Amino acid sequence: MLSWFRFFSHWPLWALHLLGHAAGWLAWLLSPTYRRRFMDNAHQAGLGWGRVVAAIGHAGAMSTELPRLWFGQPAPVLWADDRAAVQAYASGQGVLFLTPHLGCFEITAQALAARFSAEHGPLTVLYRPARRADLGEVMASARNRPGLEAVPTNLAGVRQMIKALRAGRAVGLLPDQVPPEGMGQWAPFFGKPAYTMTLAARLALQTGARVVVIWGERLPWGQGYRLHTRSLGHDLSPDLDVAVVQINQAMERVISQQPGQYLWGYARYKQPRSE
Repeated sequence: MLSWFRFFSHWPLWALHLLGHAAGWLAWLLSPTYRRRFMDNAHQAGLGWGRVVAAIGHAGAMSTELPRLWFGQPAPVLWADDRAAVQAYASGQGVLFLTPHLGCFEITAQALAARFSAEHGPLTVLYRPARRADLGEVMASARNRPGLEAVPTNLAGVRQMIKALRAGRAVGLLPDQVPPEGMGQWAPFFGKPAYTMTLAARLALQTGARVVVIWGERLPWGQGYRLHTRSLGHDLSPDLDVAVVQINQAMERVISQQPGQYLWGYARYKQPRSE
C-alpha cells in the first residue's frame, strides 16, 4: 500500500480532488445505508439538501488528498486568521487545538507545525492506529515529521499529551469522534444525544491549556487550503459534564459555517465500541 500512496503523491492536488469527488458520489450512489445516515445527520442539524450536497464530493476528496499531504510536495496553505492561535501560544499555558471532521483536518496539524513548532516546540496529535498492518505502515511513515509528533489513543498517548501541555506546548485532536465505551459520556450534538469523548475537556481542565478551534477549508480546483482559527470565547466550565457540552456546541458552530465540507456520513450517533 505504501507504494500506491507514493505513486499518487506525485499527482497534482486538483486531480486528486477530482478523483475524490467522483469516488464520493460513487459511494453515495452505491450505499443506501450511507445515504440514509448522511441525510439523517444533516436533517438533525436542521440543514437541507442545498447546504450539504457539496459534502458528498468532499468526503471522497478527504481520502484521495492524503497521498499528496503525506508524501508529496507541501500543499498551498493560506491563513484566514491566526490570531486565536498566536494569542493562545503567547499565554504560555499550553494550547489545545480542536477540529471536527470538517474540511481537511490533516492539513491543520501540518500547518500548525510549520507555522509554530520552531518557536513553541512540536505539536502533539492524537491518532487511532490502523487495524490493517499495511495502512499502519503508511501512517507511521507519514505522520511523524519535523515539528509534529503523533501519539496513539491509549494511556501512554494521553500521558504524552498532558506532558506536552504542562510544558507549554500544543496538542491537537478531533473531539467529535466516538470514543470507546467508558471514555465518554452522552451529550447533545445538534440536539440529539451522542456519545462524546471527555478527553478534550479533561485535558483543558487538568492543565489550564487554552482551547482553540481550528479547521482547514478545502479550496476549489486544487488551490490548496485556508486555515481558520477561533477561541471558544469563554472559559470552560469546571464541571466536566458542562464542559463536554460546551465543546460540542463549539463544534456545532464551526460545522454550521461550512456544512458543505463536513463528514455527514460519519456515524456520530452510534453506540460506542468496547475496547
